[in-house]
Amino acid sequence: MIVVTGANGQLGKGVVESLIKRIPPAQVVACVREVGKAAGYGAQGVMVREGDFRRPMILATSFQGADQVLIVSVDKLGDASRQMHRNAIEAARDAGAKRILYTSHMGAKPQSAFAAAADHAAAEAVLAETGIPFTALRHGFYAESAMHLIGKGFETGEIRAPEDGPVSWTSRADLAEADAAILAGNGAITGITPPLTASEAITMADIAAIASDLTGREIKRVVVSDDAWIEAKVEAGVPRSMAELLLGAWIAARNGDFAATAPTLERVIGRRPQAMRDVLAKVLR
Repeated sequence: MIVVTGANGQLGKGVVESLIKRIPPAQVVACVREVGKAAGYGAQGVMVREGDFRRPMILATSFQGADQVLIVSVDKLGDASRQMHRNAIEAARDAGAKRILYTSHMGAKPQSAFAAAADHAAAEAVLAETGIPFTALRHGFYAESAMHLIGKGFETGEIRAPEDGPVSWTSRADLAEADAAILAGNGAITGITPPLTASEAITMADIAAIASDLTGREIKRVVVSDDAWIEAKVEAGVPRSMAELLLGAWIAARNGDFAATAPTLERVIGRRPQAMRDVLAKVLR
C-alpha cells in the first residue's frame, strides 16, 4: 500500500492521478487534511484518510499498513516546516513503512540563502536518521513558481527584479508523474536523487525573450537592486520580513543553486520534460 500525503494539493493530486494509472487504485491511500474535499477519490477506488502533520497522533492511523509513504513537503518555512516534516517522517517510521519518500528541492543545503532549501536539507537529515530506506526527491524549481516571482511583469511589459541566475524551471505535472513512477517502482531511486529537472536552465532575461516571442509584445528584463526590490514589495503590501525571505530565492539563483540539469527526470517519465517555453505558452496564449 502506498500513502500519498497532501493529496488535495496540486502536486499530491497529480501524483495520485498518475499512480492509479500504474497500480490498482485500491493500493493507494490519499492522505488529506480535509476529507470532505477528497470525495472524488472514493469514486476512483482510492482510500481516503485524514492526515495533519501538526497532529502526530492522527498520522499514526493515516500511515498504518503502508509499505511506502510519500511525504509532500508543506508550504511553510522555518521551525514550523521543520517540525511538521519531522512529525510526518517519524510517524511513517513508527507505522512500519518500508520506505519513505519526501519531496525535496534541487537547491537543498543547510546554508542556502533560499530559506525553503535549508528547510528541505533539514528534512533530508531527519530521513537519514530513521535508519530505513528513503528517497529524497530533489525536484527542480517549479516552473509555476516563476509566475509568482515575475508578478505582473508580463502585463506591464517589464520584469523588474533583482539580479538572478540560470534556473532549470520544471513543470509540476512532470514532477508529479516522476514521483508516481518512482513510487510504482519504475526506475526506482534510493537516497538523494539527482536533480529532477527540465533539460535547460534559463535566466529571467531568457524568459522575457520567450514571452516577447509568444505574445508579439516586447517584454523587457529590468534588473533592480535588492533594496529597491524589497521596497517595491513593501509598498505593494508585502510584509518586509516576507520580502526579505523572498529575496533569498534571487540570491540563491545568482549563486547558481538552481542551475543544475540532469537527464534523470526524462529517464523516469520516458519522454522529454516540458521546457519553460511550453509552460509559458499555456499561460500567455
